[in-house]
Amino acid sequence: MNRNRNKLVAFAGLVIAVVVLVVAMVGGGSLTAQTTTPGQGTTPAPGSAAASPGVASSPATNPAVANPSTLPTINASQLPKEARQTLTLIAKGGPYPYDRDGVNFGNFEGLLPKKSGGFYKEYTVPTPGESDRGARRIIVGKDSAKYYTPDHYESFTFIIEGK
Repeated sequence: MNRNRNKLVAFAGLVIAVVVLVVAMVGGGSLTAQTTTPGQGTTPAPGSAAASPGVASSPATNPAVANPSTLPTINASQLPKEARQTLTLIAKGGPYPYDRDGVNFGNFEGLLPKKSGGFYKEYTVPTPGESDRGARRIIVGKDSAKYYTPDHYESFTFIIEGK
């Protein structure tokens, strides 16, 4: 009886391990814990490889994020200057000029990769001559992917940073 119980416990542990791996792979998650520091984005957990001395962890110096979508791309240097300024504010963690900057973006249009609620945040890209926030936005995912929309979510391009 004890032998069967040990086999069952071992099998259950194996099933749990496989489920955790599948969830991490499908959800784009990581098996390394990360902590969130207000205004600084995600910071690798102490002891992880990314937290090692000499490894950059600030959002402004992170290596470029691969395009997780099928959307067209645009180099950050090709964006309007106001969008480049908004990218700089995002990297610094603010302060932002609009109260709505940093709020959840619901992706109701379904043009960005499908993710759970709260995955995306939106930031205003000021439009010269507009009396309000205008139509331009940068959307940032928890995976650090950034998207630009010049037409209030009717179309998006993936931003390639560092170019």
